[in-house]
Amino acid sequence: MSKAELVEKIASQAGLTKADAERAVNAFINVVTSSLKGGDDVTLVGFGTFTTGDRAERQGRNPKTGASITIAAKKVVKFKPGKALKDEIGA
Repeated sequence: MSKAELVEKIASQAGLTKADAERAVNAFINVVTSSLKGGDDVTLVGFGTFTTGDRAERQGRNPKTGASITIAAKKVVKFKPGKALKDEIGA
């Protein structure tokens, strides 16, 4: 599902205009992003939790040449689905 499709479905279900739904989606994305940047987790009870974690530096291979390369350490975003979401989709 694309962002435009998400906005359309939210507008339809919440009885909002597409413009209002898009502002709400953008606000949600901005709040989650800034919270994760600030080191805070975002927990939506029943849906899941967004967290950040560190991925260690590791060795990899250049698929074109086969040469060994070092992949730098970096911060990654993780999502752990909540029980209600898992139960709903049968995971």
